[in-house]
This record gives sequence, C-alpha cells and structure tokens, in this order.
Amino acid sequence: MPEGVQRKDIICILCPKGCRIGVTGEPREDGTNIEGAECVEGRKHAVREATNPCRLVCTSVEVDGGDMPLLSVRTAQAVPKGKVMDCLRELAGVRMAAPVSLGQIIVRDILRTGIDVIATREVAKTGK
Repeated sequence: MPEGVQRKDIICILCPKGCRIGVTGEPREDGTNIEGAECVEGRKHAVREATNPCRLVCTSVEVDGGDMPLLSVRTAQAVPKGKVMDCLRELAGVRMAAPVSLGQIIVRDILRTGIDVIATREVAKTGK
C-alpha cells in the first residue's frame, strides 16, 4: 500500500456471514479498492460505511400519566454516526404526556438533521 493511503476495515452487517471488508483509500463506486466483500450489497455497504456511516438511534423517554413509565423511540431514519451520542443526550431530557400513539413524532428534526424521532409503541393514559 502506498505511503499515506489509509485502509479502513469494516465488518459487514447485512447478512450472517459478516464479511471482513477492507477499503483502501477513498472508496470507489466500482469497488476496485474494496476487498473481502462476497456480494454487491456488501461492497455498497462498505462504500457507505467508509464515506458516510449512519445509524438508527433507539432509546426510551419518560412518560407522565401513562400505563408504562417509559416509551421506546427511534429515529425515523439513520443519523450520521458522529451525532448518535448527541441524539441520545438530547433525548435523555425528553418527557411525554400520555397517551402516545405508535409512530407519533416525539421530537421533530432532532439536532437540525431533518430526521424525526418517533414512538415505537403505544402508551395509554391511566386514570391516576
């Protein structure tokens, strides 16, 4: 490998094989600098991971007056990997009032990413 060219090693998560994929330098769409991917989708995954890694953020927020104290939530789309911890910190202070519907938007445009955080279950209001 030429001096100054970096190699990124990625474990593919698209199927149970878990291919170990190496990307040398900047990834190319044609896959000529990607080794170890056993399928086209694995090569595409390696390019995405090397250029713009993103993750869904899943956590829970507190609920007041509900039949459950916590509500599971997730981002409606993947956010840039570098913003995952910031999203979790932002969501740590969120409290909802029951009732909450499945798919209800809990936080709109979290961290100005254009991505909403949605409820992944329903929480009914209690009579208390």
